[in-house]
Amino acid sequence: MNQFENYNQRGSMTQAMTRSFVSNVFLWMFAALGITAATAFLFGSNVNLMSMLINVSPQGGASVSILGWIVTFAPFIIVLVMSARVNKMSVQQTVLWYVIYSILMGMSLSFIFMAYTTASIFKTFIIAAGMFGVMAVVGYTTNTDLTKFGSFLMMALIGIIIATLVNFFMHSARLDYIISIIGVLIFTGLTAFDVQKIKQIGEAGINDGDVMAKITVHAALTLYLDFLNLFLYLLRFFGSSRD
Repeated sequence: MNQFENYNQRGSMTQAMTRSFVSNVFLWMFAALGITAATAFLFGSNVNLMSMLINVSPQGGASVSILGWIVTFAPFIIVLVMSARVNKMSVQQTVLWYVIYSILMGMSLSFIFMAYTTASIFKTFIIAAGMFGVMAVVGYTTNTDLTKFGSFLMMALIGIIIATLVNFFMHSARLDYIISIIGVLIFTGLTAFDVQKIKQIGEAGINDGDVMAKITVHAALTLYLDFLNLFLYLLRFFGSSRD
């Protein structure tokens, strides 16, 4: 009887640690989304701040400024650096780059306020949040191993990146529509896959506090990217143009 009680206690401790880890991941993700959303709205609603990202000519034309290009591409570089130096960065450095990344993404996303109405952006955000929430619950509660689906989704993601680069030169509206549909499906599926993977990490019970802290931030970044990409692809369908 005592042996069974020990097993139950260990199981309860594992479940509690897993829930704590997953909760912390989502808290870090929500914090980054909050920073990004606030920064995007601040720049998107302020002409003076937007003038730092866009150069407007006397003839009425507009072009992206040097700072605008920096905030557009810098987040991709930061993700690569954080991934490559995950073992060399301290917890403080990881958190600092995570916050900087969130701010730069917000500045970059401020451009959507020039293309879409504010109401449609908020509407799409709510839709994306609902879809993300449902798939997160599915990923956390399902007993189905999503590893095979994850491998397929990652290959599909590579394919969609290539198709997007090709369409950058082709300017095909039909291909863009197809890419958007596939993009929504991919990041909907990746949300469930990544949440299950994060749950499994929590169940592993890593004892090193610093390692666990860095894993938490990186896991939050993964979910952040899932949500953000889902939102941007949905915006192509639900966003109302300002034109």
